[in-house]
Amino acid sequence: MGNPWMSKNPFMSMWLSTANRVAGSLRGQAAAQAKRQVTAVITEAASAPAPKARARPKPKPKTTARIKPKR
Repeated sequence: MGNPWMSKNPFMSMWLSTANRVAGSLRGQAAAQAKRQVTAVITEAASAPAPKARARPKPKPKTTARIKPKR
């Protein structure tokens, strides 16, 4: 880019240059994130399924009565 002060509207030129730079940066970050997500999905689909956790048996209720001490 040339000298922005030599253009007809230097403030708009600088603003558009900055906006273009930000848009390019965001586009690159979005593309990188999309690539990471696609890679994660492919890796998860290709790997063996995780073993299922077995259900824990419910605890048995206590049937013994407690004897309260006399005071």
